Amino acid sequence: MKLTNLLLAGLIGLTGCSPKVIQKEVRMIELQNPILPGYFADPSLVQYDGKFYMYVTADPWGTDFLSCWVSDDFQNWTFRTLNWPTKAACTTSLSETNKVWAPSVVQKGDTFYMYVSVGSEVWCGKAKHPLGPWENALGNQPMIPGDTTRYYHVIDAEAFVDDDGKSYLYWGSGWNWTNGHCFAAELNDDMSSFHTKPVEVTPTRYFEAPLMVKHNGKYYLTYSEGKTIDETYEVRYAVGDNPFGPFAEAGNSPILKVNDSLRVYGPGHHTLFSYGGEDYMLYHRHRLPFVKGTAYRQTCISKLTFDDDKNEIKNIIPYHTQAFPDLVKEKREYIQPESVISNSVLADYAGAENTVDHNYSTRWESADGDENPALTVSFGDVVAIDTVEVRFEYPWEKYYMKVETSVDGKDWNTVTDCTKDGISGSPVSIPVAGECKFVRLAFAVSEGNTKPSVWELLFY
Repeated sequence: MKLTNLLLAGLIGLTGCSPKVIQKEVRMIELQNPILPGYFADPSLVQYDGKFYMYVTADPWGTDFLSCWVSDDFQNWTFRTLNWPTKAACTTSLSETNKVWAPSVVQKGDTFYMYVSVGSEVWCGKAKHPLGPWENALGNQPMIPGDTTRYYHVIDAEAFVDDDGKSYLYWGSGWNWTNGHCFAAELNDDMSSFHTKPVEVTPTRYFEAPLMVKHNGKYYLTYSEGKTIDETYEVRYAVGDNPFGPFAEAGNSPILKVNDSLRVYGPGHHTLFSYGGEDYMLYHRHRLPFVKGTAYRQTCISKLTFDDDKNEIKNIIPYHTQAFPDLVKEKREYIQPESVISNSVLADYAGAENTVDHNYSTRWESADGDENPALTVSFGDVVAIDTVEVRFEYPWEKYYMKVETSVDGKDWNTVTDCTKDGISGSPVSIPVAGECKFVRLAFAVSEGNTKPSVWELLFY
């Protein structure tokens, strides 16, 4: 991550895009896209008690639980899973086989409300803390049941709280990648029932993922079109004078789309937030190398700017870095390795050197059939290492490995052995508390074990 000297205009706000209020000068840092280590899509973001909470769909195609990443600096994220929703707890006779998708979390008063798609139905949860415990706000019922007519796909619900205190819900997609439909309704104060009858507000070129934001008295309905499994997925928007429209698509829509020169494919299903007087978009894009027909998506950030004279959102170029306030309070001393080698790699794009390049778009993966893969890190000289942090490809899966250190590359000392019980999470912190010249991660591979694959190794 690269530090730059920029002026930050200041007031924090994370419920929508907000006016800019100059406060003080703050140092900026360049975030590297993607900002999360792994395959995560459909982001939703809230802030509470000085921390960021990002809720995401876990790829490919969701899991039986919901993932949440937590950070107090927007740079270092820790993986968590929530007690609710789960596929088992959110299933009815109308449910499809689809798993847990597309969370939207908002705070109103002292309560957090979640709108999430499970089995092609929308469920509403509530909690007093972003990490829960969460509960179904409607007992054991969905908020919006499945549509058996196949007129539309009951997914991608997003809540919007207007500046007059009224709240609204937007949702809807299409079947077989066509005929997307968007619905809207005002919510009651309980945030889990409708104050008005749902009406269709579908703008042109709409497929799914609606999100409403108000700016300078105008209502911007932003959404995705195309197929999330290929390069056609993109972000479009339409503008209206009230939460129900009608919405006229802007002349410069889409504002975020495929960019071959940057190797960005299928960017979409976004959320918008404000921090320090600046507006940002969080969205997902495909992993590299890009393969059509897959759903290995990664979360990214780009700055968002309005053109107030035209009532437009300016087009976004999905750069691989984005300036953001440097919120890290205490800097840890990072130790850069001299080299990393492995005894096998899956392909050229999955080399061992990817584990120390500070980039979550690259990773190491062992070759198929290698029963004893290992990563060996060299520091050139003997160094004092306190902790090794490992970010695995899938943070909820168990990886079976031991971590060893050596001064001469011949005699090895085991500092952690998880070859029997496995270890999971992100980051996984391994205490070393000693001097060494080499660190080795030796994996045990057997039938049923998760294949070794690592996004990043960090040494402190």
